[in-house]
Amino acid sequence: MPAIEIKKRRPVGFCQSFNSRHYAPVMVAPARLPGYTKFLVSIPFIDLQAQRKRIEAEINTAIQGVVESGRYVLGPEVSELENQLAAWCGAAHSVSCANGTDALALALMAWELKPGDAVFCPSFTFVATAQVVPWLGAAPVFVDILPETYNMDPAHLRKQIEAVKAEGKLTPKVVIAVDLFGQPANYPEIKAICDEFGLNLIADTAQGYGCTLNGKHPSDWADIATTSFFPAKPLGCYGDGGAIITNDAKLAERIESLRVYGKVTPTDAAERNFHHDPKYLSLRVGMNSRLDTIQAAVLLEKLKIFADEIEKRQIVADRYAAGLTGHVKRVPSVIEGGKSVWAQYVIEHENRDGLQAHLSAQGIPTAVYYPVPIHEQDFCARFKPADGTLPVTEAASKHVIALPMHPYLEEADQTRIVDAIRAFNE
Repeated sequence: MPAIEIKKRRPVGFCQSFNSRHYAPVMVAPARLPGYTKFLVSIPFIDLQAQRKRIEAEINTAIQGVVESGRYVLGPEVSELENQLAAWCGAAHSVSCANGTDALALALMAWELKPGDAVFCPSFTFVATAQVVPWLGAAPVFVDILPETYNMDPAHLRKQIEAVKAEGKLTPKVVIAVDLFGQPANYPEIKAICDEFGLNLIADTAQGYGCTLNGKHPSDWADIATTSFFPAKPLGCYGDGGAIITNDAKLAERIESLRVYGKVTPTDAAERNFHHDPKYLSLRVGMNSRLDTIQAAVLLEKLKIFADEIEKRQIVADRYAAGLTGHVKRVPSVIEGGKSVWAQYVIEHENRDGLQAHLSAQGIPTAVYYPVPIHEQDFCARFKPADGTLPVTEAASKHVIALPMHPYLEEADQTRIVDAIRAFNE
């Protein structure tokens, strides 16, 4: 007798980016009902609990230390985390903030982005990359992606910059390249284009902190790199968090000011005489975007195992590639010389929706990143691509599907996933 579906539950590691379509059915064979001899248990999409069990004692001690210290905002753990984040990338400076979206906004604010400015970014990414641009009054200009990596196409970037300059309505200012799904964008080519046209470069490494290209981190090319510590990220905290990484001391100081209401910086204090306590003076329009000390303490413990987790993710990715190559439309392809941190493992299938339903019935959760490109969403109605469409982006959105990916994915569970996909094709 077949297994029966008892209920649906959220996959372990559930986050708000999932919705009901991504719930995996839990198949149970009641022991007291004769004839029910098999069962299917849902495989975690992202197993945050396995990680927690690995470092539970260390995390609990770190959190308790903050609670007992009473320094809940910008405590010593925050500055220590900033030092370690910068050191990991070989960068000079890191400034933490409340989330990855604020990190992007703070970067753009540091360059005083204004109406009439153009920011070039992909449409095939999480919506935050583009939303911060009109938030600050500027206009996003969308760039297509490379079909192999889903990252920004340098040739199309050049085309879009030239189109904007020829039209003359906007002033090109910034390029935001995204390290989508955990792998680095083609920074050598993108940086060369930025230098040619005099544009600033942001590496949106919200999904890719820790990735490298030819042994270098995105911050080696970008003026500013930003990241997110949302729990589902490869390096995630127990809430929201983000950071900005740069080698520019003046930019770092300005961003530190902007994250706390435009406060007085050491440079400001050295150049001006203030008649009041500078602590309560704001010299520029900023925001309140501080990382909680507890989150910094959690991240400090997670950083200790981060390198090991990246290697474990690579093993999982290699097993997927070995089992799925030739059985789906496309498996991920990493840029030559690149090392991905595998935030997601995204394949393409001609019958994506059918495969998703099939896997769900097998207790295998999936997600679609991203079903609707940003340039097709309502808030972007006035920011349509200059040349009409983004064909690679639009094609990818119809076929991509993300499989369970985390450092603790058991080989037996992965075999079950691969076998289920192969069976769907038969």
